[in-house]
Amino acid sequence: MFNLQDHVAIVTGGAAGIGRGIVSALREAGATVVIADLNLEAAQKTAEELGADALLVDVTSRDSVRTLYRDVVKRYGRIDIVCSNAGVFPNCPLEDMTDEQWDAMFAINTHGTFTVVQEALPYMKKAGYGRIVITTSITGSHTGYPGWAHYGASKAAQQGFMRSAALEVARDGITINGVLPGNILTEGLEGQGQEYLDQMARSVPMHRLGSPRDIGNAAAFLASREAGYITGQTIIIDGGQILPESPEAILPPYEA
Repeated sequence: MFNLQDHVAIVTGGAAGIGRGIVSALREAGATVVIADLNLEAAQKTAEELGADALLVDVTSRDSVRTLYRDVVKRYGRIDIVCSNAGVFPNCPLEDMTDEQWDAMFAINTHGTFTVVQEALPYMKKAGYGRIVITTSITGSHTGYPGWAHYGASKAAQQGFMRSAALEVARDGITINGVLPGNILTEGLEGQGQEYLDQMARSVPMHRLGSPRDIGNAAAFLASREAGYITGQTIIIDGGQILPESPEAILPPYEA
C-alpha cells in the first residue's frame, strides 16, 4: 500500500458504500481522513470504526463546501487529497423522467463535483500540491443502462469536466483523475436479493461483483505521490465487464 502519512484527505459521501471503501484504503495507507457526508450520524459511525474524522457537507451548497474546507484547514492545517465521491443513482424510465429529476441528478453528481473540485483549488495551489480523485462510472462513458439516462449523462459530464480541469491545473502540482466502478456490491445493491446479485455477477468476466475496497485501492493509488505523473485519466474497475458485449443491459433495472 502507498504511504500517505502526513497527508490530509477529504472523502465526500464517505459514510457508506464506495466512499467507505475509499476511506478504508486511505486510512490503511496512513492518511488522516475526514469523511464529509450529508448524513453526519452515519459519517460519525464510520469514522469511529475506521479511525477517521467526520464533518457535515451538502455538495449542492457552495457555502457548505467552503465551510467544510475551512474547518478541515483549521483542524489539520492543509488539504492534500480530495475524493469527490458523493453521488446518487435513482432509477427512472426515460418517458417518466421529469425536469426536476434530471436537474436533481446533475445538481449532486455533476455540479456537486464541480463545486468540490473548484473550492479545493486555492488551498492546493497555495501548497503547490494536490490530488483530486473523482468517483464516476462506466455508465455514460462506456455503457448504457435502462432507467439511467440522467445518471449516465451526469457521469459522462463528470469525465469531460475532469479532463479539462486537469489540464488547467497541471502546472500547479495538482492532479485530477477518476475511478470508474462497474457493478460494486454496496448496501444499496445488497437488498436486491441473491438471485439478482448472482445474475449480475455472471455478466462480469471475473464472475463476481466488485467490492468498495476494490475502488478504494485504485483511488488510494491515484491519491499517492507515486501517481504524480498521471492526470486527466480514468481507471476502470469493473472485473472486465465492458470488454465483451455484455448481457447485463438486458437485466431488469434494480430500484435504488
